[in-house]
Amino acid sequence: MSEFALETTGLVKRFGGIVATDHVNLRIKQGARHALIGPNGAGKTTLINLMTGVLPVSEGRIVLQGQDISHLSPEQRVARGMVRTFQINQLFASMTPLQTLVMVISQHLGLGKRWWQPLGQRGDVVDRATALLTQFHLMEVMHQRTEHLAYGKRRLLEMAIALACEPRVLLLDEPVAGVPAGERDELLAIVAQLPADVSVVLIEHDMDLVFGFADRITVLVNGAVLTEGTPQEIAHDQRVKDVYLGQAHV
Repeated sequence: MSEFALETTGLVKRFGGIVATDHVNLRIKQGARHALIGPNGAGKTTLINLMTGVLPVSEGRIVLQGQDISHLSPEQRVARGMVRTFQINQLFASMTPLQTLVMVISQHLGLGKRWWQPLGQRGDVVDRATALLTQFHLMEVMHQRTEHLAYGKRRLLEMAIALACEPRVLLLDEPVAGVPAGERDELLAIVAQLPADVSVVLIEHDMDLVFGFADRITVLVNGAVLTEGTPQEIAHDQRVKDVYLGQAHV
């Protein structure tokens, strides 16, 4: 197995004459806790959309677990182990957390087409759903409709859905965005306890979370990599202070 769970080489995305992603080389080690940071407009979301197949690449390669996935569909990339959470919740409002997870696990196991069987009939599916509900502190709300959940619980459910897909690489897109202060601690604790064998890429503006979570940080500016290093190296990099973090914060 490759030392790297995810690699991009010379990755470019053009929108007409605009270069949104400019020859990005990125290497995510197996089991890494890797953060992508940068000012608004730096190209973080475009890069994630390229890696997950939402946008086609203009140039370059994307390699997941040693396999070139540059031209696979988003669904094919999920099947190969790349899973993403979104900055804005993508949940089924009328379903409960238990129903949602049973559906996702069934689909992941290839059971979704057996429409004549009651959803959740298989004990192993229900057991897996229950384990995820427990891991993500959702047992007490497992029968509530998602639209009635506190926002922090919805974010936890979204991460539980991602884990239900058995990712090798998990992309977390601003997991604490919009979460009230009173619900953040629970969510941050869950993020810190994600499985060690899953490589996690965190896209985040909250620098306290970034520096507390990441073992490696890549800084994007104007669609290109400005620098990469350990949290300590990034915190003391004058270029990063100038363009993003701010002298006072560091």
